Amino acid sequence: QVQVVEYGGGLVRPGGSLRLSCTASSRRYSQFAMAWFRQAPGKEREFVAKVSWSGASTDYGDSVMGRFTISKDDATNTVELQMDSLKPEDTAVYYCAADPWGSRQYEYASSYDYWGQGTQVTVSS
Repeated sequence: QVQVVEYGGGLVRPGGSLRLSCTASSRRYSQFAMAWFRQAPGKEREFVAKVSWSGASTDYGDSVMGRFTISKDDATNTVELQMDSLKPEDTAVYYCAADPWGSRQYEYASSYDYWGQGTQVTVSS
């Protein structure tokens, strides 16, 4: 069983930055595509960003394009999400997800087999 754990949530002012980290316990981690999703109260889970198994390809949701950056480190089984220029509407629980099979439908939560418990990000003055 793959365990996925997120780190780094918290409270930040609008315009500020925050970095989230996630580790996945698998010897096959280097073959995993990894992604971040988020869910605000009363809303559906939303795709934020995805990195391919090799780290060479990334994709972002429209609402975070140009502000967030996802990266993958196979040496430490870690994926990070650097979040800059944060807005109050970025407030949500952020989830890390792992896809061992490289689904092309990366924007859909159903494409991911393993999930973390989530970490709260609050953007407020």
